[in-house]
Amino acid sequence: MSDRHFDQLATRFAEKIYGGAKGTIRLAVLQADLEEALPPRPLRVLDIGAGLGHMSLWLAERGHDVTLAEPAAPMLEGARERFAAAGQIGTFIQAPWQELPGQLTQPYDLVICHAVLEWLAEPHTILPVLHQLTAKDGWLSLAFYNRDALIYRNLLKGHFRKMRKNTLAGEKQSLTPQEPLDPRELASALEGLWQVQSQSGVRVFHDYMPVEFQARADLEALVEMELAHRRHPAFAGLGRYLHWVCRPV
Repeated sequence: MSDRHFDQLATRFAEKIYGGAKGTIRLAVLQADLEEALPPRPLRVLDIGAGLGHMSLWLAERGHDVTLAEPAAPMLEGARERFAAAGQIGTFIQAPWQELPGQLTQPYDLVICHAVLEWLAEPHTILPVLHQLTAKDGWLSLAFYNRDALIYRNLLKGHFRKMRKNTLAGEKQSLTPQEPLDPRELASALEGLWQVQSQSGVRVFHDYMPVEFQARADLEALVEMELAHRRHPAFAGLGRYLHWVCRPV
């Protein structure tokens, strides 16, 4: 199995996701966590697997110097267009994460790695590279597809045959991530490299709501409740994604 990059179809899918409640909640949680963790000064930021540039643009609009690294040309072009439309400047690099240490000589104050690990053939192999690219007094914003949430959703749907076979990964051409991460295994892999400063669940209840309830729920209220419960000890671990803000050891 190899790392998964995205084609034009996946780009359109991503645009659709970010246009709905799922994307709105995701961005709200990530942004709230970073606003809480980061100092009020301009930072050098590297967004690895930047996708369509939603997070990078938000950071650029707040005065940060942002570099976007994305291996998929359709995604990177979408990010360029998004920055141009907003009148913002960024540095754009089309490259997979494996090539970045050879291209980038100075570490960054903030490294973003959102929804990347679950598309890698060997997710933990990126962790030393992230550490290398982060300044000693910097931050890593790590968001990943939560295997626990995927298990819980399959249990709720009665997909017991899938559970017995342990076939939780998405098909090769599916837009379901191919390597959902066990948070306990990831925490062990971070030891010696990173100290987790904060942990939040992204969409801790929205994705479990019946579709008819989702359809009539007020978006502003959804975001408010997701933010209020993102670190609740009973619910945070059910987030479809988990967001960990880390400091280098």
